[in-house]
Amino acid sequence: MTGDHLSEVFDLVEVRGVLSGGFAVRGLWQSCGTINESMKFFAMVGGRARVNTNGIDGPIDLEPGDVVILNGRSWLRVEGGTGDGPRREVTPEENELRFIGADRETDDVLLGGRIDLNEAGRAVLLKALPPVAHVRASDAAAANMRGSLDRLFEEMSGNRMGSAFAIRQYGQLLLLDVLRAYVNQAELPPGWLRVLTDERLRPALDLMHADPAKSWGLEDLARAAAMSRTAFAERFRTVAGLPPLTYLNRWRMLLAQKALRDGDVRVGSLATELGYASESAFSNAFKREVGESPLRYRNRIRSDQSLAAS
Repeated sequence: MTGDHLSEVFDLVEVRGVLSGGFAVRGLWQSCGTINESMKFFAMVGGRARVNTNGIDGPIDLEPGDVVILNGRSWLRVEGGTGDGPRREVTPEENELRFIGADRETDDVLLGGRIDLNEAGRAVLLKALPPVAHVRASDAAAANMRGSLDRLFEEMSGNRMGSAFAIRQYGQLLLLDVLRAYVNQAELPPGWLRVLTDERLRPALDLMHADPAKSWGLEDLARAAAMSRTAFAERFRTVAGLPPLTYLNRWRMLLAQKALRDGDVRVGSLATELGYASESAFSNAFKREVGESPLRYRNRIRSDQSLAAS
């Protein structure tokens, strides 16, 4: 699909939505704990709840079908239910991804997960989302998200053959639908997610993504976007949070990191493919952006991958 820059970036940063737990409960309840992952998400499959975490002014009310993404938060408190008596303490591990017999018409049904990213992804997506992103199911743009949640619930509560595989796939699609819906519902902070979905800047992004090795000038990019140099530069900086040519350099570095992770390409060849005049110029640019030389990066990533596989 031409110009699908969001998919390109998601592939480069290896983004994955991983379901990690959930529960169905009746009566008054609460769930509290620390957050150890960079990005967490919670989906209200059925019922209602209130979410509180550090860095926000007050609790967020979750309606049926709503999703909340927590970005760089350290603790979480979720509570819900009606009736008298003390609140029951529940955790996702209590019935981890098992909802046999749950009824989302009468139960509060909550599922949780994390957003896994590689190193490059953490530098991209963590800055592209606010500390807390509330995605409302009532919005017309969230129709696909509601459908993904429905399918997830059917798999988790149906105890059908192949359900574990289906849940993994639907978790991925749910994350994509959540981000698509959020882009349409909210004013995104300056960053990758916002610039990748900006239609006025799309023609310029098409050029940079299609031929990252070319020495693109501001005039070329502004002409493609049918804007003056000044208007284009100002809009790009406002939307992306950085100048166009800085974006181009960071796009090259994302491509370089993937090439170094996945293959045995020589550093000199990679420098040429990405438009650098010499291997040393590329290595210096890579070290400024990533914090280590290309070869050290490759060796460390390969070592980490070997340890994870053992």
